[in-house]
Amino acid sequence: MKKIIVLFLLFSAFYSCEKDDICSESTPTTPKLIIRFYDISSQEETKNVTGLRVTAFDENNIEVLISNLNIVTTDSISLPLRTDANLTKFVLYKDYVDDVTIGNPDTVTIRYEREDVYVSRACGFRTIFNNLTFSFENDGDNWIVNDEVINSLIDNETTAHVKIFH
Repeated sequence: MKKIIVLFLLFSAFYSCEKDDICSESTPTTPKLIIRFYDISSQEETKNVTGLRVTAFDENNIEVLISNLNIVTTDSISLPLRTDANLTKFVLYKDYVDDVTIGNPDTVTIRYEREDVYVSRACGFRTIFNNLTFSFENDGDNWIVNDEVINSLIDNETTAHVKIFH
């Protein structure tokens, strides 16, 4: 009799779960900003940034390192945008070596409008970003020469949103 009760409880527990109770890994989440780097002299060709290090400013305006973007050489990056504010600031260092040789930092500001989109009961909400604008501060020694927003709606991570020319 105990076995029947245990089996009944297990059966009830298994079938009482609904499809929405588990958030699948394939469910879209809040997308990151995709930036591709291009050669200023040949603007159709991508160009690696050497010694790239990326930091962001937190809510207390303190620089924090973006994981996986500490002294890398790449032609594209994906950056998380703040979901609690309508702008995110990053410092992109080129030719960064270590804390003594910091390379050439350029500060960029990304502005946007946030929109929370309901996904499901298990997954909750994700944020998409509309009306993206991108700018960089002129510090007299910029390695970023120009930029171009190619997609002002950030709702996926399948294509680039911004081109940076250097």
